[in-house]
Formats: sequence, structure tokens, C-alpha cells
Amino acid sequence: MITKVTGTLALASLLASTAMVQAQSMAELEAAAKAEGMLTTIALPHDWCGYGKVIEGFKAKYPEIEVNELNPDAGSADELEAVRANQGNTGPQAPDVLDVGLAFGPQAKDEGLIQPYKVATWDEIPDDVKDPDGYWYGDYYGVMAFGVNTDLVDNVPMSWEDLLKPEYAASFALTGDPRASNQAILALMSAGMSRGAEPGTESGEKGLELMAEINKAGNFVPVTAKSGTIAQGQTPIVAAWDYNLLAWRDSLAGNPPMEVVIPEGPSLAGVYVQAISAYAPHPNAAKLWMEYLYSDEGQLGWLAGYCHPARFNAMVEAGKIPQELLDALPPAEGYARAVFPTVEQQEANKAAVSGGWDSVVGANVQ
Repeated sequence: MITKVTGTLALASLLASTAMVQAQSMAELEAAAKAEGMLTTIALPHDWCGYGKVIEGFKAKYPEIEVNELNPDAGSADELEAVRANQGNTGPQAPDVLDVGLAFGPQAKDEGLIQPYKVATWDEIPDDVKDPDGYWYGDYYGVMAFGVNTDLVDNVPMSWEDLLKPEYAASFALTGDPRASNQAILALMSAGMSRGAEPGTESGEKGLELMAEINKAGNFVPVTAKSGTIAQGQTPIVAAWDYNLLAWRDSLAGNPPMEVVIPEGPSLAGVYVQAISAYAPHPNAAKLWMEYLYSDEGQLGWLAGYCHPARFNAMVEAGKIPQELLDALPPAEGYARAVFPTVEQQEANKAAVSGGWDSVVGANVQ
């Protein structure tokens, strides 16, 4: 029979040996990643979710690894196409890692475009936003909101239906092509839900109907909206994730003034996921990147960019989040109304929007 003391000593010994194995494994991963010497990312704008500072944090921690950034303004569909197009290519145009909308994770897995890897903090990632085998895993989320240049717009729209008003002529834009951009596709889901649609095919169809009405009214601007287009007055009203709009607002520093509002009705929460390319030229650097993103440092980097990181709840419970970061977030009321569509609902919405955009709306977003 094992005594309590003996059992305690055995447990302590086991924990110590486990820690040594994990430390040794991490040390080996770091050495292998440094030997590769490069990490190729894609579709990571520096003002998206605080990625600029997150990338700088990784580079500061691992100066031996060059970060090669491809096409920062690409959409989720573009990322998958980049993997398809570079199978067998070990050059600088082949992405190692992906950051895509939730619906694109299962698609990438089904096509064999990604490989499994579970980070050390895997257990703190909620089960409903990760593949059980580790092929993809949620990284952060935000809610759909409106960003408004108040120099040009006197009355800030408070709902999707408001966008039909004549006062918003040639004013409203999306952040990409709804046939390929996850953010734009989910903006239409938000629009459809505002009309009472259930997330899925119905939200996609209702969202297309509303966008067709906005376009017919002359209020839609078929331009990919960014902070620059807001500042220039080209797209005075933009539907985008709250964290993007808040970052743009900060970067504009009041020139022009910009207001961010979460529209009335259900708040659409959008989860993005990480994955490693099945054809990653630098697989160890890719794994080390994932370990960094899901470490406390990486998660706080996203939170500083106004995103709710995947480990947010666990880190709050553990007292790991500085109060100033919590205080900087928008009012909790908008998040209290948040609806988190399932992967299946997002896939159905995506199919409806991307498949019906040309025939229902017909605007070519540039």
C-alpha cells in the first residue's frame, strides 16, 4: 500500500519529470525552428487584431527566425488557394500557417490542406471552436459592427435597416468581396439575422436580399473598405469586426473622428481559427508560431488589439489579464447579445452568400 507521503513524493517526481520532458520538447522545437530560419505567414494585416505587435513580439523572442509576410490583405479563400497553388513549393510564396474564418477550417481539413498540431495550452481552448484531432483551433473572436466617419455622416446608423435611408447615399461598404472574404460573408450573415433569419442558409439569403436593396438604393460602395478609405471619405460607413474598427479608429486619432457601434438586434460573433499548412516548408517554425500565439504573451497581444482570445475565460479566471486591457474593451452589452453560429451554420451561410452574390446583388467589389 502506498502511503500518503510516498504517494505525494511519487506525484512530485512525476510532475518534475513531465515538466522536464515538456521543457526538453520545447527546447528541441525551438532549435529545429531556428535551424529552418523562416516563417511564412499570409493575410495578417498589422492593424488586424493587434497582429503588428504580435509579429514583433515573436520576432523579438526568436530573432533567428525571419518572418516572411505574404499578401496581408488576402481573404480566407485566398489563403486556401495559396496552399493549393504551392504544394511541393518550398520557396517564399508557400505559406506555413493560416488564419481563416471558422467555416474555412473544416474545408481545409477535408481537402487535406492542413496538418494537425496541438499546442501546450490546448485544454484551455473551448471544445466547440477546435477540431478534436488538432487540425484547426479557434484563436480569437469579435462581433460585427459599423465604423462611421462622423465628419461626413451626421446621424450614425444604429441598425442594418437604417442603411436603406436616402441620407446614406454612396456611403456603405464591406471589407472585401463576399464571394471570398470571410469578414464580408459574415457581414451578410449579420444583415440576414437582423431580419429575423436563423444563422445558416436563411441568413445568407436574407443578407443577400438586404444588400441588394442597399445596392439598388444607391447606398452601396463596391470598394474594399479599409481605414484609408474611411479617412478619405470613399467609404464613410463600413461593416467590419469591432476589433478592426477600433484599431482603425485609434490609428486615425480623430482625423477624421470615427464612431464604432454594434448594430441593434443579435450581435454576430465571428471566430477565426489557426492552422498549419500540410505543405509547410517550415513546419517547426509553424509549430513554434502556434505555441507563441497560444501562450499568455500571444493571447494578451491579441487582447491588446481588441480581440477576445481563445483562452480569454481561462486567463480571466487565473487572473492573468491586466485590468487596463479589460477596461479598454467596448461595453459588455454588445457582447451579451452575441450569437456564435456553429461551423455547419457558417458553412451554409457561406455557400448561400458566395453562390448567390452575383445573381442577387451583382456588384463587383474591387
